[in-house]
This record gives sequence, C-alpha cells and structure tokens, in this order.
Amino acid sequence: MESVLERTAQVGHGHPHHAAAAAATVANVGGQIAKYLGGLLAVCVVMLLFGGLLVWWTLSQPEGSEEMQGVARPIREGAAAFLKVQYSTIAALSACMAAVIFVAYAVFGGPGAHRQAVLTSMAFLLGGGCSAASGAIAMWASVRCNVRVTQQAAAGAYTTALLVAFRGGAFAAVLIVTLCLLGLLVLVATLTLLMGNGVTHVPVMIVGYGFGASFVALFAQLGGGIYTKAADVGSDIVGKTELGMPEDDPRNAAVVADLVGDNVGDCAGRGADLFESIAAENIGAMILAAALARAPGVLPHVRVSLTLLPLVLHAVGLLSSLVGIVCTLPLDAFRRGSRGERTSLLRGGAGGGGNAANEEEELGEDPMHVMRRGFLVTFVVALCGTWLTSYLLLGKLGMDFAARAWALYALCATVGLLTSVAFAGLAEYYTDYWYAPVRSISRACESGHGVAVIQGMSVGLESVALPIVVLALAILAVYGLGRQAAGAGASAAFTHAAGMFGTAMGTCGMLSTATYVLAMDVFGPIGDNAGGIAEMSEQSARARAITDRLDAVGNTTKALTKGYAVGSAGLAAFLLFQGYIDSVNARLPVGVPQLSAIDLSVPELFVAGLLGCMLVYLFSSLAISAVGRAASSVVDEVRAQIRARPGIMTRAELPDYARCVKIVTQAALRQMVLPGLLAALAPAAVGIVFRFVGAPERPLLGAQAMGAMLLVGTISGIAMALFANNAGGSMDNAKKLIETGEFGGKNSDAHRAAVTGDTLGDPLKDTAGPSLHVLIKLLATVTLVVAPLLVN
Repeated sequence: MESVLERTAQVGHGHPHHAAAAAATVANVGGQIAKYLGGLLAVCVVMLLFGGLLVWWTLSQPEGSEEMQGVARPIREGAAAFLKVQYSTIAALSACMAAVIFVAYAVFGGPGAHRQAVLTSMAFLLGGGCSAASGAIAMWASVRCNVRVTQQAAAGAYTTALLVAFRGGAFAAVLIVTLCLLGLLVLVATLTLLMGNGVTHVPVMIVGYGFGASFVALFAQLGGGIYTKAADVGSDIVGKTELGMPEDDPRNAAVVADLVGDNVGDCAGRGADLFESIAAENIGAMILAAALARAPGVLPHVRVSLTLLPLVLHAVGLLSSLVGIVCTLPLDAFRRGSRGERTSLLRGGAGGGGNAANEEEELGEDPMHVMRRGFLVTFVVALCGTWLTSYLLLGKLGMDFAARAWALYALCATVGLLTSVAFAGLAEYYTDYWYAPVRSISRACESGHGVAVIQGMSVGLESVALPIVVLALAILAVYGLGRQAAGAGASAAFTHAAGMFGTAMGTCGMLSTATYVLAMDVFGPIGDNAGGIAEMSEQSARARAITDRLDAVGNTTKALTKGYAVGSAGLAAFLLFQGYIDSVNARLPVGVPQLSAIDLSVPELFVAGLLGCMLVYLFSSLAISAVGRAASSVVDEVRAQIRARPGIMTRAELPDYARCVKIVTQAALRQMVLPGLLAALAPAAVGIVFRFVGAPERPLLGAQAMGAMLLVGTISGIAMALFANNAGGSMDNAKKLIETGEFGGKNSDAHRAAVTGDTLGDPLKDTAGPSLHVLIKLLATVTLVVAPLLVN
C-alpha cells in the first residue's frame, strides 16, 4: 500500500531540484504530524491530571458508619468478583478471536499479509483491553462513591451528596474517554512511523482496534445486563408483587444482587459501551477523512489535517466536558418555587404534569437543573471549539474546495451536536413521568395488568418514529452540506467524498459531549446504590429523601444516555457503512470495478439483508430469554429462603444474600456467550459463504453480501434499540409515578399492574436495548476487519 509521502517522493525522482523539494515536503509533513500528535498527547495528560483531581476529592469524603460500610462491602466485593470471572471468560474468547484474525489474514490476506495479520490482531487486543479497562474504571468509581453519598445524605449535606455522586461519575467518564483517545493516538503514531509518515493509509489499518473494543463491550454489556435485570426482576416479583415490600428491603434475599447489578450493568457495561462507540466512530470518521484526503489535487499538509481532524475534535470534546464538569455546581440559595416544579434536562422550564409538591421538604437545587446547566456549558464550549478548530485546520483546503468549506463542515458538526440534544430530549419525553406518554401508561394500570402492558408496548413503538425522522434529517443535512463544500469544478467522485466527510464531521460533533453524558450516566447507579445502602442500614427519613431524589434523577439520566447512545450509533451507522465501502475499494486490484452501492434487488443480497434483520431479532430474543431464565432461579431461591427461615420476615435473621449473588453470576456468565458469539461470527460467516458462492464469476459477491447484512441489520438494530429503551424506560417510570401517590399509590391494584409492566420493561431497557447499541457498531467493525479477506 503506497503512502502519500512515497508518491510525493516519486514525483521528484530523477531531478535533483525536484528531489530536494520532495524531501522538504516529506520533512514538513512529518513535522506537522508530530505537532498534531504532540498536542493530542498534551490534552490526554491534562485530562488524566483532571481525573486524578476528581478522584482525590471524591475519595477524601468520609465513608460513613460501620452499618453503611457493612452494606457497601458486599456490594463492592460482589461486583469485583463478578467482573473478575466475567473478564476471565471474555479474555479467553478475545484471545481465540485474535488468533483467528491472525491466521485468517496470514493465510488469505494477500500481499503484505503477515504484517497486516500482526497489526490487526494486536490492534484488536489493544482495543479489547482498553474497552475492558473502561468498564472496570466505571465500576471501580461507582462502588467507592455510593457509600460516601449515603454518608453525606445521613449528615443532611444534600449539596455535597450530589457533588460526590456526579464527580464520581465524572472521574470515570474522563478516564474512559481519555483512554480511547490515548489508544488511538498510540496506534496512529506507531503505524505512521512504520509506514514512513503515510498517515492517510493508517485508518484502514486500525479497524482491529474498533472491532476489539466492540467485541469486549458486547460481552460486558450482555453479561452485566443479564445479571442486573435477573436480580432486579426476581427481587421485584417476590418482594413487591407477592409480599408488598418496599424498594431495597433488607428482608429480600435478592436485594444485594440487585445493587451489585447496578454496577456491573449500568456502570461496567455502559462504560465499555460508550468506549467502543467513540472508538468505532472515530475510526470510521478517519477512514472517510482519509478517503477525501487521498483525492488528486489535495495538498500534503491538508491531507494530514483532514485525516487527524476527528482526533482533534475528540480532544476538543474532552476539554469542553472539563469546563462543563467544573461548572456543575448547585446554587445553594436556589428554591424550586412553591409548586415544586422539576426542571427538564434540555428545557429551562418545568416538565409537564405531575405534582412534586407532595415532597415533605425542599432540599436544594434540583440535581437535573444542576446537570442541565453543566451540559449546556459543555454544549456551548464544544460548539465554539468545533468552529475554531474547523477554521484553523480547514481554513485553507485548496482549489478543489469551496471558498468557505471550513464553515460548511463546522455546520455539519453543529448539526451533529443538535442531533444529540434532540435524541436526548426525545428520550426524556418518552421515559420521564412528567410527560404524557408515561402518564398514559400509569393511567392504563388502573384497568389491569394486560392493558398496562399493551399501553407500554404502544408507547415504545410510537417512540421509534420521531428519532428516526430526526436521524434522517440529520444525515441528509450533513451529507448535503458536505457536498456543497466541494468546489464548483470538482468531479462527481470528489463531491461525493466531500459529502461523506460531512457525515464524519456530524458524527464527531455528536460525540463532543460524550464525556459529560457518560458522567451523568454513571451518576445514576451511584445514586441508586446510595439509596439501597441508606434503606438497608436504616438511615433517617431525611437521608432517604436525599438519596431518593438523587435516584429519581439518576433514572432519567440513564434514559438520556441510552437515547444519546442510539443517536450516535444511528448517525455513525451511515458513516461506518460508507467506511466499509471505501475499505473494500481501497483493496481492489487495478482494473476491477469499484463497489459503489449495495443493490438489494439482487436475490443473494436481499437474502443477506434478511439475515441481518433476523440477527437483530434473534439476538434480542436470546438476551431477553436469558434474563427470564436467570430471574426464575432468583424467584425460586428467595421464596425458598422465606419458607425455610420465617425469621427473615420478622427481621430476626438476615437472608443469605450471597446465594442469590452466586446464582445470578453463574447464570449471566453462562447465558452471555451464545448471543455474543452469534453477533460476532454471523456477518463473517455470511460474507465467506457468499464469497465462495460467487466465485469466480462474481468475486465481489461476498463483500456485497456482507455489506447488505450490515446495512439492513443496522437499520433494524436502530429501530429495535429505540423501541426496547423507550418501552422499558416508560414502563419503569410509570411504576415510579404511581409510587409517588398518583393513580392509587403503592400496594394498590394499579401499582401491582405497573410492577408487571416494569418486569417486562426491565430486560428491554437494560439488557436487549443497550446490547443492541453495541451490536450496531460490532456489525460495522467486524465487516471492516473481514473485508480484506473477501476481496483478496
């Protein structure tokens, strides 16, 4: 594979003056690359120091009484034990996959196969290791902050409790997103040196990093999701439905497993999920940027700027989130007003409906208002930083571009930012009980269990429509703006490449707030665990009121994160699909027609598309049924303990919490393997089978079939993920609305119907939905890795 600088050097071959000029160009471009990589490394160092400051402040807070620590210790130990066993299983699977990649490339990879085999398999292991570390970091932060939040709540320090929960999540977010940039930086620097500064050909060589991150994240999210929802569903069926126990009642044998699940699912799983999202989308953006940079007439220094721009925007997003995190401070003098209206994340006013005036006392500024202010600061700083970066790096693109191409590409990033806000706002609308959709489910609960489930499913299906419309408009907007950035005399191929780079800029813009969004997500399980510790250690009513308030907001932030994750996956899906097309074309021999589109009217490609759609539904089924089987075992165990030990109900003796933790751990590890391997291996199997079906008359049939499976599977996965997230979230919050006293209140018939709906919604929103986020990117990254084998 010939690098840009090699071609530059060849121009001057044979003439001393031209050779000297070519050598100077090589030196200048090499210095430019070093300058970019050095600046990115400096940003990583700054963010790591900031993360260290956050964790120092958080861990300096007191851990609480012996009673609190007695509850927190089993949660921490259970989470660590599960992660250790889970990661051992994932490590073994990853090692086998890396070996398969190496052998496949070495045997079937064509010219330079052995070097590509080593690079791809090593990048795969690096991406997988960083993804696993991201999950471990998020869980480590959560299990150490939860008891500190409870202690502050017990002391009546509402403001400090809020800050401990948020900064604990921010520490994890900063380290995870910085780790992603650092990993990509190491790969780009290493491969640039190996290739003689040919930076435009580096992106297609690091796709193994994205595949490794997605591979590990899928198993982490699946295992964590099965664990947390099996424990939650089993705990609710016996505790709430059968015995009328309150949330986190210490008489429930599954309650510790439930609290452990918040960490291994919502923290470890989501940390790995967002890490792989950022990694895969940055690699896809770099592939499209490099494709545009390699076009004839693009100057060498512009090629470097275009190719590395996604990483620079990643760094801008990190610094923007730093400013937003620092600005996330409650205003102690603030009062919500006599009506007690709670603010929405994305709107300054109150949410619609509800009556928060039933709270016994005002505690301080609403946590959602605090985080909304920090999010808006992050948004504004990211917006300004994106425009400034676009001007500095793209201000002088050359004659093949329009005069103000940099502004058009900055507008593409702005569209991406606004799309992230729209997806978060729509997720809030459909899952928060201050709005009509959730209230309609609560009202339906008064008519019985069946009607409640019907209404919940209806809301979930409806919630797919508007996000899809937003996504469609965003893709058309960024592609259209990108095309306008091409000059009037540019070729059709160049104009299309410029348009695709617009989608890359849109995706980079959407990721600008990823660090802050992840901080809000980890805030959720920290607040949830703090409430459980307060209940089980029998803290005061005021302490529980503080933790309940944090927990309630945490449910909303988790829903917003899921909406953000689906939105970023959706916008990136088009980008990654085009990245696959470019990856295939880059490896085609001279004289072979380029792959420009996937024609689903071809029978073989239509069949491959059907298989992609089938994969999404079968994967979701396996994930949900795994929760059902594991939850059934938990229900049997909790019932058996209550029958065998009557003293549990009178609080004379404690249940055997460890028994439920062991049951759920074994079930989660056993059930995660099949759906995970199915998702990882199915696309490669389809491509390889059709490669041999089409040989030798149709040598590209395998690549086309795998592209068809990627295309249809991605579209189906986006719709299914939206449905699962919003249906589950809306049914969960319909139950929480009833528990506030509306529609009959706790222990009413409506409440029991709502618990049934929540039981259905739990595996949708916390197992299938989040796992589908990863599946969407895994389909793209595995096809990028397998593409060279199908072409060669």
